[in-house]
Amino acid sequence: MKIYIETYGCQMNKYDSGMIRSMLVSAGHSLTSDLTEAEVVMVNTCTVRDRAEQRALGRLRHLRGLIDKNAALGVIGCVAQRIGEKLLSEVRGLDFVVGTDRYALIPDIIKEIDHGVRRVDTLQDSGENYAVRPDPITASLSDFVSVMRGCNNYCSYCIVPYVRGRERSVPHEAVLAEVEALVRLGMRDVTLLGQNVNSYRDGPTTFAQLLGIINNVPGLERIRFATSHPKDLSPELIDAIAHLDKVCEHVHLPVQSGSNSILRRMNRSYTREDYVALVGSIRERIPGVAVTTDVIMGFPGETEEDCDATLSLMNEIRFDSAFMFRYSVREGTSAAAFDDDVPEAMKIERLKTAIELQKRITTTINQGLIGTVVEVLADGPSERDASRTFGKARSGKTVVFESPDDCAGKLVSVRVTDTSAWTLHGKTESP
Repeated sequence: MKIYIETYGCQMNKYDSGMIRSMLVSAGHSLTSDLTEAEVVMVNTCTVRDRAEQRALGRLRHLRGLIDKNAALGVIGCVAQRIGEKLLSEVRGLDFVVGTDRYALIPDIIKEIDHGVRRVDTLQDSGENYAVRPDPITASLSDFVSVMRGCNNYCSYCIVPYVRGRERSVPHEAVLAEVEALVRLGMRDVTLLGQNVNSYRDGPTTFAQLLGIINNVPGLERIRFATSHPKDLSPELIDAIAHLDKVCEHVHLPVQSGSNSILRRMNRSYTREDYVALVGSIRERIPGVAVTTDVIMGFPGETEEDCDATLSLMNEIRFDSAFMFRYSVREGTSAAAFDDDVPEAMKIERLKTAIELQKRITTTINQGLIGTVVEVLADGPSERDASRTFGKARSGKTVVFESPDDCAGKLVSVRVTDTSAWTLHGKTESP
């Protein structure tokens, strides 16, 4: 059968869609990017924020009118896991609903599709880590590999533990095999994924030790990872980042708030002072490291003083960049029982203030790089100007640059000549 998959949400969802594509091809199905010829259409969904969930539901309702009337329509991923069977009444013409621990069943579910019998399978399996992944069918210069699934932290605002289950790690041998397979297909830059990668544990193997194992893969140029929880970022991991040559000097460390009272209500298990000290240790031991973060504005109970505490933390830490959001209630989380007492207009205004502040900080940091030389893994022509090349620095910053040669897939030295708010601009240095 010809399968079309649309993906919404985080890097883990993108990884899962790639894994499912591999499973489908191995089972004899084919993939298509043309909706009109698809026999099965699947939407991989995100529910971490209400806006993401509503976007996915809206797309599902719209798709039913776009695809062939005989084509099957299915929803998979976090929205499927959270809502389950109720989706059948919310989306007309839905044929199947598959949760996050049941992806291995999708090839068989598709073979058994009967438009008169709709299938729902959202059983959570604490032992499912998808350690045995079929050989990848494609690989890009930069790719993802999941090293663990689920989360044990139960932050009060977060739906992830409920839709992804408890933490379980992929055996390090399986992670290594997948990285090696992708490198054979051309990958040079891998991002190791997990809801909380620094909680990785395969027997005696810690995440820092896993980085050391992956660091020895011939042909691999760079290793990245996301995301780390501040309470679990160990001195051992900081040392690994500092000393392993392929591990990039970039730590994504979500802070969420700069107010201790809000951090307690969020169940984040650290204080502002803990966080500041941790970032200080990271910067002391990893010169030139880029530190990025996540911030939530307008959490229940957030006062003007709490908001100011977050803004002052951003000024104090001076993050290289940040993902910033306004709080939205997620049914099923403990924060859903809180009084959502920050008016929506105030949430938007506080978020706007945080975004403007971070933009100024990022611009200043990037301007400080003018005249320096950064190592860039060249990806290909820039979307805005095909005469220029774009790629990523080790810090994770996007770099658009002039090069006299076709350098796609290569590591090149680029002298930074200018910056925009989020992008470095430059030209390659002569060898």
